[in-house]
Amino acid sequence: MNYLSQSWLINRRHALRAMGTCIALPMLECMTPLKAAEKVSTPKRSAFIYLANGVHSLNYQITEPGKEYEFSQSLKPLEKHRNAITPVSGLHHPGSLGHHHNCINVFLTGGKIGAAHRNTISVDQKMAEITGQHTRHPSLEVALTQGSLAWTADGVQLPAMRQCSQIFASLFEEPKGGIDAQRKRLRRKASVLDDNLEEVRRLEKKMGKADKGRMDQYLTSVREAEIRTRRADDWLDTPLPKISDSDRKRTNRKVTKAQAGDYFRTVYDLMVLAFQTDVTRVATFSLGGEGDAFAIPEIGITESRHQLSHHGGDEGYMEKLTNYDTFAIEQYSYFLSRLEETKDLSGKSLLGSTMSLFGSGMSYGHSHGNANLPLVFAGGSDLGLKHGSHLDFNQGHFDGYTLDKPGDHYRLCSRPVNSDAHMSNLLLLMAQQMGVETEQFGDSNQVIAI
Repeated sequence: MNYLSQSWLINRRHALRAMGTCIALPMLECMTPLKAAEKVSTPKRSAFIYLANGVHSLNYQITEPGKEYEFSQSLKPLEKHRNAITPVSGLHHPGSLGHHHNCINVFLTGGKIGAAHRNTISVDQKMAEITGQHTRHPSLEVALTQGSLAWTADGVQLPAMRQCSQIFASLFEEPKGGIDAQRKRLRRKASVLDDNLEEVRRLEKKMGKADKGRMDQYLTSVREAEIRTRRADDWLDTPLPKISDSDRKRTNRKVTKAQAGDYFRTVYDLMVLAFQTDVTRVATFSLGGEGDAFAIPEIGITESRHQLSHHGGDEGYMEKLTNYDTFAIEQYSYFLSRLEETKDLSGKSLLGSTMSLFGSGMSYGHSHGNANLPLVFAGGSDLGLKHGSHLDFNQGHFDGYTLDKPGDHYRLCSRPVNSDAHMSNLLLLMAQQMGVETEQFGDSNQVIAI
């Protein structure tokens, strides 16, 4: 059964017309949209934030495992959230080792990308298969520059939104021209998509193997667009949530990337508002790709993050990279604070029902090292998660951190000392906590306990 398209759903008005009568027809189970189902328990939510090009790991790395750890220079802004976070060290994605530009693409998939491999589904979309039946939007994708962190089951990257005012409009504003006009547009679009599929099926019979492979990806994109179009049509008659004037002022804004802090916080506010009003339960936010992460002039950084991460030992660049890391983590701390102070529809703090993962698919940008990934896992205490410790998978597999010997430490970032410590094990935990019934995700080999 495809809950996204709900093609099995019987329309009550159509049934009445078919019977040629105006007598009251009882509401049958097959007439009830899934989005109207009673929510039995508090919604579970997940947010993923990506920081490109790794970090200045000498100033980021926490060296003590367990509860008695001290916050590093870069992670200091998170100290007030100690009991709600778990810094994680030592995880890696085996499929991305040695591949620079694949880091962001496999961050949430754990897939292998190459000539013989297409990407696999990202964990946020796996979650959306479960949560999407209850919300207007199955997921929210935001990215500063390149595509989103989200990938479909067929290895197609979902598009992302960038402008804060655009995100607000898509989540909380009535369609231009009204509902009837929007329904006509959606059904016209669905008709065009159907015509495209028919034409492609005719062409497929004349295609070679290579062309069929490329056409499969195109068809997947069309099918995804068709599903989302039908979903949008299904939800048109459901009233939008009412947004207070203060929340509207906070989030419905035109903020440029040149105002990085303001931009980050506005996106985080939009994510909090989306969770609070239950228009979606899954969100991803990419702070830029490996090749083009932007500068932050408001704190004196005019170079791109990519440029700073490839510092070549330049002390000025290394200091700026640390400042950039700290700045990004300050904004993430703001997100956690907003989740903590905001109540959901049941009156509970959003942080308790929201898991969040902040991190990078690379550890040390200068050598493209992508082991020992910098990760912070937060929230979800109402889901049974216990935070307050540094979870270090390097322990017991190496001689200890040598931050006073950069060369030795950087080797730890380039080659995993614990080959079994897959990042997909953490993604599997998050998927299971969100209700995904699976014992495997990506290249996972066990589930992490937190």
